[in-house]
Order: sequence, then structure tokens, then C-alpha cells
Amino acid sequence: MEEKGKGGSERWSAAIGNLSEMTSNLDSLQKLLVKKAVFVDDDTFAKASLTSEQARTIKVLEQRVQTLERELDNAISAAAHARTEKRQAEAAQKAAELRAQEVTRELENTTRVFELHMEELRAKQEEISKRDKEIKLLEAIIKTLGGKGSHSSDE
Repeated sequence: MEEKGKGGSERWSAAIGNLSEMTSNLDSLQKLLVKKAVFVDDDTFAKASLTSEQARTIKVLEQRVQTLERELDNAISAAAHARTEKRQAEAAQKAAELRAQEVTRELENTTRVFELHMEELRAKQEEISKRDKEIKLLEAIIKTLGGKGSHSSDE
């Protein structure tokens, strides 16, 4: 138990020594402040305080201006990007419209060619049908003549 008492008193002695040193340091600081301190009247202090507050406000406003400038730059970049995308979309739309017109023309031409072929096929079909009728007529004539001819050879 004596060791605890001895260790405790050493700590207290060290703490008291630290407090004495702090007191000495505070005295030195107070003497320094008294020598270097500038005492001003209330009006000068108020003006200095106002100037200090204005400086802080200016700093905050400058930071806000910088933030707004960055936002503006970003908005300008985004608008330029959007204009580029719009131009690309318009060019793609124009190309698609031209392709659609080209395909429509090709389809119309193909339709015309098809119609011409159909007319030609109809004309040939009519010609074939006409010749078929002529052949049947000639066959009927041949049968009729052939039948008379066989009667005359029998007689």
C-alpha cells in the first residue's frame, strides 16, 4: 500500500509542476499580448469587423461563381453534345427517307415491268387461244373433208 501512496504523490507532484509551468507560460503570453496588442475604438473595430465579414462573404460568393461557371460549362457541353446527336439523327433520318424513296422507285419499276410482262403473257395467251381455235376449226374442216373424201373413194 505504501507503493500506491508513493506513486500517487509523484503524480500529484508532476501535475502541480505542470500547472506551475502553465501559469508561467500564461503570464508570458499575457505580457506579450499587452506589448503587441492594438487597442482600437468601437467605430474602428466595427469597420474592421464589417470588412472581415464582407471578405468572408466575397469568398463564399467567389466559390459560388466558380460552381456556377462549372455548371454552365457542363450545360454548354451537354447542349453541344445534344446538337451533335440531333444533327446525326437528322442525317440518319434523311438517309432513311432517301432509301425509302429509292426502294419505292425500285418497287414501282418492278411493278411496271411485272405489268408489262403480264400484258405480254395475256397477249400470247390470247394468240395461243386464237391459234388453238383456228387449229380446232382446221381439224373440223379436215374431218369434214376427210369424211366426204372417204365416202367418194368408197363409191
